[in-house]
Amino acid sequence: MAGFWGRRKREREELHAQDVDLARDAQRALVEVDERIRVTTDELAFAVAELGEGPTGDLRDALDAVRTHLAEAFHLHQLNHDEIPDTPEELRTRNARIVQLCTWADELLDDRTDALAEPIERARRAPEIIAGVRRDAERLRTRIPHARETVSRLAERYSAAALGQVADNAAEADQLLRFAEHSADVAERRRDAGQREQANLALETATEAARRAATLVDAVETFEIEALRAESTLAAIVEDSRGDLVAALSAPQVPTVAEAMTALQSALAALPAPGAKTDPFGDLSRLREANTGLDAAIAAAEERARRVIPDLAHVRHAIDDADRQLHVARDVIAGHRGWIGADARTRLAEADRVRQDLDRLVGGSAATASDIAEDDREQAMVLSRRAATLAGESLQLAQRDIDSSRPPGGPDQWNGGWGGPQRGGRGGGDLMGGILGGLVIGGLLDGMFD
Repeated sequence: MAGFWGRRKREREELHAQDVDLARDAQRALVEVDERIRVTTDELAFAVAELGEGPTGDLRDALDAVRTHLAEAFHLHQLNHDEIPDTPEELRTRNARIVQLCTWADELLDDRTDALAEPIERARRAPEIIAGVRRDAERLRTRIPHARETVSRLAERYSAAALGQVADNAAEADQLLRFAEHSADVAERRRDAGQREQANLALETATEAARRAATLVDAVETFEIEALRAESTLAAIVEDSRGDLVAALSAPQVPTVAEAMTALQSALAALPAPGAKTDPFGDLSRLREANTGLDAAIAAAEERARRVIPDLAHVRHAIDDADRQLHVARDVIAGHRGWIGADARTRLAEADRVRQDLDRLVGGSAATASDIAEDDREQAMVLSRRAATLAGESLQLAQRDIDSSRPPGGPDQWNGGWGGPQRGGRGGGDLMGGILGGLVIGGLLDGMFD
């Protein structure tokens, strides 16, 4: 007994120590967040000076929200120290809420100030960035004549379709560079006029225009390398395709393989003659697509040849068996609704769902379909057998429910669970046994055709 009271005392002491720590954390959090608000308010003023009102709106809204919730935290702290006595539970709840509010406020301000850190740094470096944009524009402009010469030289070898992605790059780059220099001038003038938000927008526009111009000029030089690589790859794929056409002659000769062979032969025939202007990227894409199509068609044909396709008659037997067992299960459950539990009903519902999947597979009523595609027959067999199995399980569970619901006293006391009294002292179990036996025999006979 002494051990019990000693343990309770230790628990109270531990809880009291935790409450003391929580109260201390709440007070410290209040002080830190209140000071954080003052510091962030100053930071907002600096950010507005650098970026303007628009980009700093999120931080301003965050400060307003934090001030509102911090007022609640101060109110809770005041309640903890007023003249009205509080229970330990009340103090604990308030202090926990204070810590929660202060933590949320600190995280929100961190998120908003971090989002502004990079724009502020960029704005403070505006003179340096503007000078960099002008240097980049001057350097890139010296590369534009070479880019034009490169495009002219490539036009002698490649078709207009191939050069379409770089033909106008030099002109577009020159236009972008003029726009970048103009935007840099605007940024400088707006900054000197104290219009920081407009200045920063013009600065971002200038840097982006210079970046895009550099990308366009680089793309001209990269094009020639990529075109040579595409020509090399195209030669290898041409050789590989011709070998695939020869190998395809020994593959199963089905319509899909024949169509894929024709498509690959057409792609090879469409390749330009030696000396003609080419589009290595387009030629490579078309030939690769046709080559891949032939590989896929051969693989599918070989897989189909290895797979035993069920005979249509066997599939029809499986569908008929599933429909027969579903019909019997539905009739039994419908005739004894008050006796049938959830298990039997669930099996029947699942069997119906699988049977509907079978109809969707064949694109209509499976029971009346004139034909079932060879590629679908194996799946049709699987679905049919699954539906039949579930229907059989539903029927067995229904019989269990019916047997468990019979009044005690034997068949003479049971008033016809299967629709009326049974003659000769035979109950519903005998009839159910006959139904199940018939289904089993039917299933065995159908299995002889598999």
